[in-house]
Amino acid sequence: MPCLLELALLHPDPDDMDWLVPTSPQEVMTRLLRGMYDEVSASQRRVGSAVAAFEWYAGLGRQVQPAPPAAERSAIRVLDGLARIQAAMDEATQACTTEVLTVQPGGIRREAELSEGLHRALALRSRGVRMRDLYTHVARHGQGLLNYLELMGDAVEARTLDEVIDRLILFDRTVAFIPANTDRTMALELRHPAIVEYLVTVFERLWRLAIPLTAPLPDTGIEGISHREQSIAALLAEGHQDAVIAERLGISVRTCRAHIARLSETLGAASRTQLGVRIAQAGLDGAPRPTVSPPLSVPGQESRTAR
Repeated sequence: MPCLLELALLHPDPDDMDWLVPTSPQEVMTRLLRGMYDEVSASQRRVGSAVAAFEWYAGLGRQVQPAPPAAERSAIRVLDGLARIQAAMDEATQACTTEVLTVQPGGIRREAELSEGLHRALALRSRGVRMRDLYTHVARHGQGLLNYLELMGDAVEARTLDEVIDRLILFDRTVAFIPANTDRTMALELRHPAIVEYLVTVFERLWRLAIPLTAPLPDTGIEGISHREQSIAALLAEGHQDAVIAERLGISVRTCRAHIARLSETLGAASRTQLGVRIAQAGLDGAPRPTVSPPLSVPGQESRTAR
């Protein structure tokens, strides 16, 4: 009833104010149409003013200085919408002749994500273009990625890290694509040499730190603690929340908390505060340690040591 009153579809009965009666449909329609007409008229006036202002400023630009060269105008281009992003990526793929570098965050790659760029990857392989891909360690457990790499053969080399930067695709070290919003419906196409060179440097440094997909992950040196749990422990020691840790490592929050529970059980911690202490004692916080130190026994598990 409050909505009907607000829209004036009901009004108090003049003969009895305790009752509500319907408003005449003709009266309601006339009022609504009048409001719509006023809104349309106001919008038309605003559009007219904006067009006039734009034309005036455009005229000043032509008088003051010439338009920048085409190369400068395209140094940074905003791609709004998946269709424009796909078209720009296809264009860069066709022009690529030597190398593609990619960073793919987000853990296990979904089949849809792999299929989306498969036609570009196959086209690049057919021309002898070399590809290097960086993933998180979690991606090792995705069968779709393993199938993709088997299909691509020697054309693709993949390595993994605990965590990587946001998505990055570099073609021939001349053009780069990065996301421009969180849901990746917008992207930036970067052709400025300084920016592209900076991104290439970032990629190469991450590549040197990464572990080849064909090589096993290093052992933590502590029985019962996996490499992933070691990474989680280091991020917990830095004070990050569960959701942040999960996002950075490419796993779900539920999986992250399950690892934290196993970590607490292995280290004999009864609370998060105590877990932080145990992580530091076991040397899992990533802090530098003395070159020579006595082994630390994990509480409740004398046979397990941390070096």
